[in-house]
Amino acid sequence: MFQTFDKSLPHARQSWMALLARAPQPLLNAALAEHSHMQPQWLRRPETGLMMVQGRVGGTGERFNLGEVTVTRCALRLNTVATDGPVGVSYVLGRNHHLAQLAAVADALLQDPAQHAVLEASLLTPLREHMQAQQAARHARAQTTKVDFLTVAREASGDDEGDAV
Repeated sequence: MFQTFDKSLPHARQSWMALLARAPQPLLNAALAEHSHMQPQWLRRPETGLMMVQGRVGGTGERFNLGEVTVTRCALRLNTVATDGPVGVSYVLGRNHHLAQLAAVADALLQDPAQHAVLEASLLTPLREHMQAQQAARHARAQTTKVDFLTVAREASGDDEGDAV
């Protein structure tokens, strides 16, 4: 059965991988600028393909195939001087190979305890703030189109009573 994330991953990694998958490229470029000199060992170069997206009726009902989306994925290993480094993996919507590479590099660096605290402050916190700001803007835009049908019904019934008197 399809799962959004592998359940064997630690919760923290699930969280940052979901954040990196939706991250805008300029924020990733800025946060990872000092790591741009690192040459990864490719386990899987960025490749673009299609993935089936599933939905649920009412959010909780039976699953159904909603459609296909374009996804770019890659896997790499960051080599350190002493040993093989951690493996970074990414899946991002669209065809942006560079964004997939940046997200995989960030995933690998976040697995390194020495880099994690620095990247938490310089990358993950600004990404969370950016996503929250985007969500607030979408919510505010949606609120402008909200119709309160109870108020409309009251106004309509009030006009009818005024005409009858």
